[in-house]
Order: sequence, then C-alpha cells, then structure tokens
Amino acid sequence: MRLLINGEEKLFAASMSAAELLAVLELDSRKVALERNFEIVPRSAYGQTMLADGDRLEIVHFIGGGNAEAPRPGLGEAEDLLVVAGRQFRSRLLVGTGKYKDFEETRRAIEASGAEIVTVAVRRVNITDRNQPMLVDYVDPKKYTYLPNTAGCYSAQEAIRTLRLAREAGGWNLVKLEVLGDQKTLFPNMLETLEATRQLVKEGFEVMAYCTDDPILCKRLEEEGAVAIMPLGAPIGSGLGVQNPVNIRIIVEQSKVPVLVDAGVGTASDAAIAMELGCDGVLMNTAIAEAREPVTMARAMRLAVESGRLAYLAGRMKRKLYADPSSPLAGLI
Repeated sequence: MRLLINGEEKLFAASMSAAELLAVLELDSRKVALERNFEIVPRSAYGQTMLADGDRLEIVHFIGGGNAEAPRPGLGEAEDLLVVAGRQFRSRLLVGTGKYKDFEETRRAIEASGAEIVTVAVRRVNITDRNQPMLVDYVDPKKYTYLPNTAGCYSAQEAIRTLRLAREAGGWNLVKLEVLGDQKTLFPNMLETLEATRQLVKEGFEVMAYCTDDPILCKRLEEEGAVAIMPLGAPIGSGLGVQNPVNIRIIVEQSKVPVLVDAGVGTASDAAIAMELGCDGVLMNTAIAEAREPVTMARAMRLAVESGRLAYLAGRMKRKLYADPSSPLAGLI
C-alpha cells in the first residue's frame, strides 16, 4: 500500500487502519490530528478508518492549549484586564514563538515578557525524526494560552483547513486568522480574510483577525463576527513602528471588540505608542526574537505595554502651540 504522508511517499506491506498507522509511526494518537484526502478524521474514528492505496494524509502536531475557558484565579473586577471572547488576561502583550535560536531562548523570552497568550503555528509532524524537541516541552500549555494562527496561508480555504486541523489537534476555538496577499509585503488579503472569518464564525471559531489599518474593512470584520481586530502597525517583521496612528485611533474608537496592533513593532517605544492610542494590546514576535538580547527586550516590551496603557488611562495633557510655565507667576521677586 502506497500512502503520501505529509508530502512523503511511504510504502507498507499491507492495508491498515489510521490507528494502526499511527502505531507503526510511533505517534501518540492523543497528540496529533489526522487529515485523509482533505477530510479530517475524528480521533474517535481512527480504529474504524481503513486506509487505501494512494490516500493522501496530513498528520500535524498536537501542541496543547491551556485552560482558556475559565477565568484565571484571583482576577478581580477592579483590575484592568484584557477580555477577549469572554476570556480574561492580565497581560496585554501577546508574543509569537518563532525565530528564536532554540526553544530554551523562546521559553525565557516569553517568561520575561509576562505574556499569557502565545501564538503557535500548526505544522506537520516530522515522521522521519520523531525525537526533535517540541514547543510544548518548553512552553507549558497549562500556564499559557496557545493561540493557533494561519501564518503562511494565502487563501481563505488554506486558512480554514489549517484551523480545522488545529481544533481537531488541541480543541481550540480561539484562533488567530492571517490570510496573506503576497510574499513581498505580507499584507493581509482582506477579501479572503473576510470570507474566512465568515465561514469560521459559522463553524464556531472565535476569530482574532489580522488585517489592514482600514477602518471600513475593520468594521466589516467585526460585523462578520470577529472577536478581536488586529490591524498592522507596519509590514510584518519590518520594525517600522505604527505608521498610521490616525487610522489606528479611528479603529479603536469605532470598535466594540478588542483592538490589538499586530506586526511592525520594532522597539519598546513603538509598543508604548500603540497602547497610548488606546489599543487593547500588542502582538509581536520579531521585535523580541531578533533583538541582540531577546530576553532583555522581552522585559522592555512588557514594561512599554504596561506604561503605554497607564498613560492612555491617565489621559495625556493637551498639546499647545506656545510655552506654559509650570511654576505660578504670583509672588515673583
């Protein structure tokens, strides 16, 4: 029997069930999701699903999820919390898990950032070298909320397929949708993003959507049921900071769901600016992972997001054209 597994052709002496194949591959059926000929096979049906010659299989990692459904212990009503789809978080900084030199550095940086939500990509299981380390071994899914994303998807159908696999693997409903338009700019394809959001919401997903900084399209995303709007500050990985603060501010003012700047942050001041505009949070990866000292930068970003939020809540002074002395003029000698 010939099977195409994760893009690799494998030959087997006899036919077998999905459960038997996973056993042969030494994969724990509880930790993977299986797709057969573009249809997800429920874990409960592995034993009854007989594979046929020529079947195309995708086996992806079960990465874990964290208890995102329940409020975290000790969260009080008086605290300034980030609330996404009914879930409460103290930290308003979300971080990615890519581009670090190794998983140990990833772990240390995430810990220093104070983030409670980390984005993770859904990827094929390496069926050749199953001893490779896994993110879940370093970033505890019981401590952090894993947010599956669709990085690398260029169509609505690719993104939907990826998130269906993610839900099968880890039971996730809260997801980050990212449908890219081209490889050079990595700008979001908003037509495909809207279509994917519409379909995913129908299927019960809670969609946090990466999008352009167009207030009209952001409003459409919210109308389609997105639980969070995530406009780019600048192109992904550019480090240019918030390029269009006027639009970001408009998006914040019109939105009834959380608004988080996603992409373009380069340093701590960029994160503070986003928060001072009234954003509910910031998501970043490259700014931390590609810093000379990622762990130190992670701590800087944590403090920047916190201080930017406090400045927004405090309300900045009015900008003035001329000087205004801070000391009283009365009683001058």
